[in-house]
Amino acid sequence: MALAVNGAPDPGAQPDRLVVPAPAKLNAFLHVTGRRADGWHELETLYTLIDLADTLTLRVRDDGAIVRMNDVEGVPPQADLAIRAAERLKARTGTALGVEIRIDKTIPMGAGLGGGSSDAASVLLALNRLWRLGLSRGDLATIGVALGADVPFFVGGEAALARGIGERLTPVSLPAAWIVLVTPRAHVATASIFAAPELTRSTPSAKMEVFSEGYGRNDLAGVACARHPAVAEALEALLEVDPRARMTGSGACVFAAFASPAQAQAAAARLRPGIDATIARTLARHPLASFA
Repeated sequence: MALAVNGAPDPGAQPDRLVVPAPAKLNAFLHVTGRRADGWHELETLYTLIDLADTLTLRVRDDGAIVRMNDVEGVPPQADLAIRAAERLKARTGTALGVEIRIDKTIPMGAGLGGGSSDAASVLLALNRLWRLGLSRGDLATIGVALGADVPFFVGGEAALARGIGERLTPVSLPAAWIVLVTPRAHVATASIFAAPELTRSTPSAKMEVFSEGYGRNDLAGVACARHPAVAEALEALLEVDPRARMTGSGACVFAAFASPAQAQAAAARLRPGIDATIARTLARHPLASFA
């Protein structure tokens, strides 16, 4: 039996297959406030979900195997966060079941949109149901944080202020926004940006949790722009049409937020020739918000 998240299945039936989305995220700001002895960075960031999403298809296996059913360019199965999430969940719970996972990518990789982390979170949420594990969202976030700092946010399922390495989340309410996204042809490796010796790691932490429009900055942007000229060009072009534009995550994607789709489309139309943009909308809740 298959269950799509937007479908209307028999509530008494137990699915053996799920088709689930894995939405992208934006960092409205991203401050690096310190570095821990174990090498992880202390962060302060405001996350929001957008309606750009990968699609994952999961089917239960009785033999315990965890198998990726399709190739993902540039990502071998052993490095795929979705596969690693399934393996960690299986090891944590001791279930005898396995899963087949197909990943249809829409979120660009190496763009700072959190696609890999979102895939991992959706796998955790879906397998919690498919494998009948009964874990709480907090349990799943604890498993996920070892995979990536963004994973607990995606498991949490709503806009949030994150501190620590990303695991200390405070839900926030944000107005709906339409986003102009510009994704240059650059693959930015997150680890290389965080390892850069010139990265500022001492931004003071905010003492409040109510932020004015345009608050903060992305501490990673200077390093990403210096090392990837295409990122610098994209950010410069978007700043020409909106001075609040900034980079998300460790790059390469840059964005600007608007109060209406008409404003977003007008801004995209003013971009210099050769700079392509897409329009996305923020999401109030993760599509799998009811899953745990």
